[in-house]
Amino acid sequence: MRIIFRKKRTWLILLLLTATVAFTLLIRERFLMNGVSPTVSFIEDHMTNPNGTLATYLQDAASKEADTVAGRETLSESLGLWMQYAVASDDQPLFEQSYKQLTTYFLMAPDPYIAWKLDTQGKSHVTTNALGDDLRIVGALLQAADQWEQGREAKLATASAISRGLAHSAQKQGYFVDFHDYTGGHSSDRLSLVYVDLPSLQAMEKHSMLEPGAYAKYESLLHKMPDDGLFYPKTFNVVSKEYAFDDRVNLIDQLIVANHLAATNRKPDKLIAFLKKEFSTRHQLPGQYKREARIPAVAYESSSVYGLTILLAVRSGDPKWAKQLYNHMITLRGQDSRYPGGYVFDGNTHLFDNLFPLLGETNLQKSMKK
Repeated sequence: MRIIFRKKRTWLILLLLTATVAFTLLIRERFLMNGVSPTVSFIEDHMTNPNGTLATYLQDAASKEADTVAGRETLSESLGLWMQYAVASDDQPLFEQSYKQLTTYFLMAPDPYIAWKLDTQGKSHVTTNALGDDLRIVGALLQAADQWEQGREAKLATASAISRGLAHSAQKQGYFVDFHDYTGGHSSDRLSLVYVDLPSLQAMEKHSMLEPGAYAKYESLLHKMPDDGLFYPKTFNVVSKEYAFDDRVNLIDQLIVANHLAATNRKPDKLIAFLKKEFSTRHQLPGQYKREARIPAVAYESSSVYGLTILLAVRSGDPKWAKQLYNHMITLRGQDSRYPGGYVFDGNTHLFDNLFPLLGETNLQKSMKK
């Protein structure tokens, strides 16, 4: 009898433990689906300047050169990502604040064009744009116009004006290029493939903000680009029509291209298989790789890499992998107790290392609610 009783007790304990684990996972899943990420509060509380612009770094530092960013300076890149978050989270008031930042500080007359960097007071000391940021912002404006009726016409007008400015000044040989110098009057010969933002270009075509056939040209550019059996090129020279690879591969660049490819018939299957194997074997994804050797070039992890990989997993219809990546990504969050919700290391952080994880997390939440 004692043996039977002990067996029953052991069985009940195991059942209780199983139920507890299942309940914990359920609560965690519900939090993932319904909770607002603590990263939002971190950005609002610690990465926002007094005038409302978004600081690039947590810690202030003086900018030594006009073409580099430092300290609390603000980037058009950050504004575009924050706008994308507002659209993805259906936060219209947040988007309106971002739109005001765009029109108040970033838009430069007369074309207009978007200055890629501002100082902490919201003043521009540069005369160039950054194509990838421009397209991201235009895409977010068009999404917002389709999503919310309030202010729709103004956002469409702003998106149209930016698009016309790009078509007028930031093209060479029939292609958009990385940047145009609006004072010097010259443009780059290079188109970085991370800037070929197909979802934004498609939205521009839908709203008649691209020349006929332009979207198909950019889609073909990515669809026909070579790879080295795994990794993608970094740039396309619009004059020579040549693609160029880097010897050292930045996973952030690769993942942005892969996310854009996910919208085409050329799926990034080889890169996804490689990343799954790496994550399974190493239990992490290093930030850079030696291209030919296929081995890590650095030891560090990047929260942006995980955010972008989560986006890729969601868009590829692989929620199981997305959740695994998410569970690992948030172990990097809040490690500095002074900055809960932030991906802060050694007392500092770059804003995109918080925005890309936030976008990955938000899109995973949305996918789980469907």
